Amino acid sequence: MHLAQRALRRTAFASTLALLSLAVGCAPQPTEKATDKASGATGETCDKGKLSTQTSGKLTIATDEPAYEPWFKDDKPANGKGFESAVAYAVAKQLGYANGDVVWQSVPFNKAFAPGEKTFDFDINQVSISAERKKAVDFSSGYYDVRQAVIALKGSKAAKAKSITDLKALKLGAQVGTTSLNYINDAVKPTQQPAAYAKNDQAKSALKNGQVDAIVVDLPTAFYITAAEVTDAKIVGQFENQGGTPEQFGLVLDKGSALTSCVTKAVDTLREDGTLAKIEKQWLSEAVDAPVLK
Repeated sequence: MHLAQRALRRTAFASTLALLSLAVGCAPQPTEKATDKASGATGETCDKGKLSTQTSGKLTIATDEPAYEPWFKDDKPANGKGFESAVAYAVAKQLGYANGDVVWQSVPFNKAFAPGEKTFDFDINQVSISAERKKAVDFSSGYYDVRQAVIALKGSKAAKAKSITDLKALKLGAQVGTTSLNYINDAVKPTQQPAAYAKNDQAKSALKNGQVDAIVVDLPTAFYITAAEVTDAKIVGQFENQGGTPEQFGLVLDKGSALTSCVTKAVDTLREDGTLAKIEKQWLSEAVDAPVLK
């Protein structure tokens, strides 16, 4: 009788273990909590020397060529002059990199946020943060709040526009892949197909040659174009931000980059301590308010 009881107990114990094993196997497993923070890898250290950069001890920063004013000065991103050059070096400093540790790379505007592995640590090139672009790349938090503006030749019909309605019948142009072109399509909704150009230089030439009635660019670029490049043009006005959310330029990183959280932290620090405001005042002080087109 004693031996039989022991055998029964062993059988019951084995059955219990099997049931427990099955329960654990079918139970919901813990998952990482989703957040709205930067989409790069988490848990990475931001200490200099431990960053997962393209080249150890160096920070590779990309932008388009030519590099336009007022974002860059004299088409030389490495000179630290111009708003975006200054911001790039300020971010590098926050990450622990001296100016001599920064390596510049030329990458076309559209390629910067296209799908695919990147050859840079981050790109700075007036790239607006958007949900669509976030599908292919990571963004830092915004380093500049921007509005889009309309430029037309002085004395033209387009130069007299006071509202979005006044723009609808005009031939408008902008650089392809930009929010400037999006504003033409989504805010103006012109009756004519807008012209899309690979470079802003081509859009400016089209304006000079009368191929378009007006072009759309970001406001600081509009002030520079009308002051130094197309001096017989004027800023017609600026658009309000769509949806009430400010359009912001962000630094572009590879999708899932281990640097995203560190770069975002650097940008946030520069905004909070007033550095971004000082850089903006120094390089974009002429970008004052223009008439708002409604």
